[in-house]
Amino acid sequence: MRKTAAAFGIAAAIGVLLSGAAGGASEARLGDIRLPPGFRIAPYAEVPNARSMTLGERGTVFVGTRKGEVYAVLPGETAEGTHRVVTVARKLHSPNGVAFRGGSLYVAEIGRILRYDGIESRLSSPPEPAVVNKSFPKDEHHGWKFIRFGPDGMLYVPVGAPCNICERADPRYAAILRMRPDGTGLEVFASGVRNTVGFDWSPDTAELWFTDNGRDWMGDDLPPDELNRAPRKGLHFGFPYVHGNAHPDPEFGARGKPAAFTPPERELPAHVASLGMRFYTGRMFPPGYRGQVFIAEHGSWNRSKPVGYRVSLVRLEGNRAAGYEVFADGWLQRGGAWGRPVDVQVMTDGSLLVSDDKAGMIYRISYEGKSGPSGQ
Repeated sequence: MRKTAAAFGIAAAIGVLLSGAAGGASEARLGDIRLPPGFRIAPYAEVPNARSMTLGERGTVFVGTRKGEVYAVLPGETAEGTHRVVTVARKLHSPNGVAFRGGSLYVAEIGRILRYDGIESRLSSPPEPAVVNKSFPKDEHHGWKFIRFGPDGMLYVPVGAPCNICERADPRYAAILRMRPDGTGLEVFASGVRNTVGFDWSPDTAELWFTDNGRDWMGDDLPPDELNRAPRKGLHFGFPYVHGNAHPDPEFGARGKPAAFTPPERELPAHVASLGMRFYTGRMFPPGYRGQVFIAEHGSWNRSKPVGYRVSLVRLEGNRAAGYEVFADGWLQRGGAWGRPVDVQVMTDGSLLVSDDKAGMIYRISYEGKSGPSGQ
């Protein structure tokens, strides 16, 4: 793994979040991004507070935020360059999550799910949304949501723990829920999930994989973030009792592992803030990247040496996570972060979009080289 930052204290680490210029990233800053040979990164759109992304049927990229707005990035005549952006919604309650199905855009606020019908033909005058479900908790702490439709046609909606570390009787907390597109049939799919802000389904097995952010204040190197696999309903992923494979929580760990405990597929570095993840299903990248997992690491906020602020790659062997490596980094420079990756989105041409809420940008990563003998 490549090293990027020198040592400094917690106060300086928190300062990472406050440093760096606002607005769009310059070409010079994109020149700081390190990628494997043959790959290229370029601007795609300037989107304030760009967070989760989803792709419409006509090539529109819809982008959620935690500030109140939802945006649409229109397809352009060329793949690269700064694409036109229009505002779809304003003054919503942290509309981080967006999902698209059947011509409709679904938007997740903290306490409810909205639906904008026929949205791609009405971008200049978006319709009033229908309220799909308004029964979710309204806690601000970990209340923002990533949503996505699964291969079963259900909309998956997580509810984060309303705390750093705590235990709640309500089974909706620290869980991934799912419901029908009309909002009915809401049920818990997975439990013990502190805060997932990214998930996807394996193109080979149709199993759910998701990232999960570990708790704070257990030191620089504990607990790990996680990449988890949920092949069926009813599994428990440890929170708040155990973190990673077998790290007991100092407050709740004495109670032991819960029933149906399922360890992560891969322990990720502590505090990297692993958010959006996707299986790479495109054909542009060399064969060695196809079917692998890309993860946006938002970056640490209270570690003595900042980590994350990059896009990582988890390599699979069959249905198991076998390796972890850095794919794109350089948003962290000399202890200061000018950007923070949030989500990744595979486009129909095989390129990979990366959203950045700090720089207010979406980038496009493409491949222009030639595959080596190993296809890597």
